[in-house]
This record gives sequence, C-alpha cells and structure tokens, in this order.
Amino acid sequence: MKTLAASAPLIQSIRLQRDRRRRELRRLCVLLGALLMALVCVTLAIGQSVTAPLDVIRVLWGHEVPGAGFTVRELRLPRAVLGVVGGLSFGLAGAAFQVLLRNPLASPDIIGISAGAGAAAVFAIVFFGASGGLVSVFAVLAALVVAMVIYLLAWRDGVAGGRLVLIGIGVAAMLQSVTAYTLSKAPAWSLEEALRWLTGTLNGATLMQAVPVIVTLGICGGMLLLQGRALGALQMGDEAAAAIGVSVARTRLLVVLSAVGVIAVATAVCGPIAFVAFLSRPIASRMTRASGPLLMTSALTGAVLVLAADYAGQFLLPSRYPVGIVTGALGAPYLLYLLIRMHRKGALS
Repeated sequence: MKTLAASAPLIQSIRLQRDRRRRELRRLCVLLGALLMALVCVTLAIGQSVTAPLDVIRVLWGHEVPGAGFTVRELRLPRAVLGVVGGLSFGLAGAAFQVLLRNPLASPDIIGISAGAGAAAVFAIVFFGASGGLVSVFAVLAALVVAMVIYLLAWRDGVAGGRLVLIGIGVAAMLQSVTAYTLSKAPAWSLEEALRWLTGTLNGATLMQAVPVIVTLGICGGMLLLQGRALGALQMGDEAAAAIGVSVARTRLLVVLSAVGVIAVATAVCGPIAFVAFLSRPIASRMTRASGPLLMTSALTGAVLVLAADYAGQFLLPSRYPVGIVTGALGAPYLLYLLIRMHRKGALS
C-alpha cells in the first residue's frame, strides 16, 4: 500500500503529460485543417484569373456563373480535391512505414514501392499503349508485388527496419534502371506521357480520378488509424509491444497491407509525387516535438505540402512546374541532411 501511495504522484504526472500531448496534437490538427481549407479556398479562387468568393460558393452549390463555372468546377475543384486526398494518402502511408520500421528512411518513395509503380506505369504506357485507368491498374499491382518482394527479402526471423530499407533502396535502383531503359525505347508520342506521369502532377485532374483514392483512403487509411495505438507500442520494440498485449505479427501485416494499398492507389492516380511521404512525418514531429505515430498529423501535413507545392509550381515560380518537381526540390536537401546525420551517428555503418 505504501508503494502504491508513493507512486501515485508519478502516475498522476504521467497522465497529465499524456493529456497535455493529446491536447497539443488536437490543436495542431485543427490548425493544419484550417490551413488546408485556406489553401483549398485560394486554389479555387485565385489562379490566372481571380474569382470572387461568392461566385465560388455559388458554383459549388450548382449554380451557373458566367465566366466562373467552367474554371472552378472543371479545372480548379478536381485539382484541389485530388491534391487533398493524394496528400493525405502520401503523408499517412509514409508515417506508417517510418513508425513501423523505426527508421526515418523507411518511406515508400525511398524503399522502392513508388519506383515499382512508376516502372510498371511507364512500361504499360510505352509498350502497351496504355492510358488512364489501365495505367493505374498496372501501377497498383506493381506496387503491391514490389512491397511483397521487399518484405520477403528482408524477412529473417522478423523484419528489421535497417535491413528492409537497404534492400528497398537496392530494389528501387534496379527498378529505376528498368524505367530508364523503357524510356530509351519509347517513341516520341508516348515519351511525353510517360515523363509527365513520372514527375507526379495534378494537371488534367478529374473528380472521377479522386474516387478510388477516396475509397482506398477510407478503407485502408481507416485501418491504419485504428492501428495507431499498436504502432505506438511497436515504437518501443517488438518485445515491449508483445509484453503489453500487442499482436506484433498481425499488426505488422495489417499496417503493411494498408499502407501499401494507400500509397499504391495514390501513386497510380497522381504519379509518384516525390518526398511527400518522406517529409510529412518529420515536419509533423518538429511541429509537435512528439515521437508518437502522428498518423493524422502527418496525413494533414502531406495534404498541405501537396496543395502548397502545386500552387507554388503553377503560379508563384518564374515558370510552371509539376507538383512533383517542387516537392522534389524540397525533399532532396532534407534527405542529404538525414543521411549525413545518420552516418555521423553510425546508423548507416
């Protein structure tokens, strides 16, 4: 009884800290949600021409507004919707992989999953003349197969994060060689389409393209969020997670399948938008100074990144650039910084 009484202040302190972190995360999610809505409003109202906010609202309610209906409904709205759901998907899947494997390099665009989707899509465009939904099917299937191959190659009495990352980087290099070879054989009429897809872009977006991303995000993304507590336990190590009742093997399988599904469909529709999955959780972690899974925060950060980068690439830079080029320019320096830091700590040796 004396021991319990002595530990009561410590337990109370831990509870208070946990509640404070939860409140901070909720506040940050609200702020990110507000920023995302502001970016959506800017995307709908301001482009090469400016549309009055009242006219935007009238168009969204289904009214015909001369000079604004086509621009808002057919051009800006699909781009904004696809940017939001694509960014949510990249941010959520990237955070899930990084937390599960306890490695900041364990992002789908670093370990080869996005490279698999890209290689298959380019192959389908160049050699089969595929377009639209058929390219997406090839990309999704390839991403699933590549993820399974990497996982199996990394398996040795379990999956270690560092081993999977190294194998994934090797697989990504091979797949990028396949992509380069395919592009070298591409006729002029398909080369432009393949390159456009590889850069990652929201150009030509339609609302129908966003439907599979929304459905997958609802099903697989919801599954990831449900596994948030188990992922938080896995951050402490497999043995510690198992000791508190987490089914390690089941959680790993569910998280991998769900994260691959989310990233595969988003990549198939938007293309491999570089470094969004890689950057979202580190940015969210810096904003919260927390070390938990941060799944929802990372998802919102990914959506903000995609919309902001797409708008900047369209209207704020001297020339027009696809969103993947802008995010690539942001992510590459961080990747170099992270590699240097990990090398100094001996994590890469």
